Amino acid sequence: MTTQPLEATRRWVKDWVMAHDLCPFAAAEFERERIRYRQLDAADDAALLMAVIEECEYLEEHQETETTLLVLTPGAEDFFTFLDKLDMAERLMISEGYEGVYQLASFHPDYLFGDSQASPGQEDAADYTNRSPFPLFHLLRETSLEAALARFPHPERIPERNQALLRQQGVEWCRRLQDAIANESSSS
Repeated sequence: MTTQPLEATRRWVKDWVMAHDLCPFAAAEFERERIRYRQLDAADDAALLMAVIEECEYLEEHQETETTLLVLTPGAEDFFTFLDKLDMAERLMISEGYEGVYQLASFHPDYLFGDSQASPGQEDAADYTNRSPFPLFHLLRETSLEAALARFPHPERIPERNQALLRQQGVEWCRRLQDAIANESSSS
């Protein structure tokens, strides 16, 4: 049985992001059911970009929805292709007047940070902070993000803390847990 993208993404938020406190703001929105999940076909760039703008418009009209996870299947499996699509989406959001209103965060099964310590044949556990079962654009409200960060002591330390935690646990631990999330989703 194949993994269902939206189900796997919900489970990833709960059993990875929240369970390891990788985002200290996720639990409240998850529990309040204020996260919207939407699956998009990323194979057609024009349709994908239109859907991103439509989601910005949706959030404008639905203040009760705090954030959206856009699950990109198929068409963004390659990490560098995904980054190109992310760049196009960010540029379009700016041209449509959404700069400073919404922000796109990115997650991908093969995510690599620019300063990753990965080497050929060896992964960096820190990259798992942004690894998800499927390619994702996370559409965030800037005002909500700023308010949450203002209430959190030393928010600039969140990425450092997450990377240190995952490096301490190791690549095998990260891979095993993420595989379990995907496998549990496919057997549910």
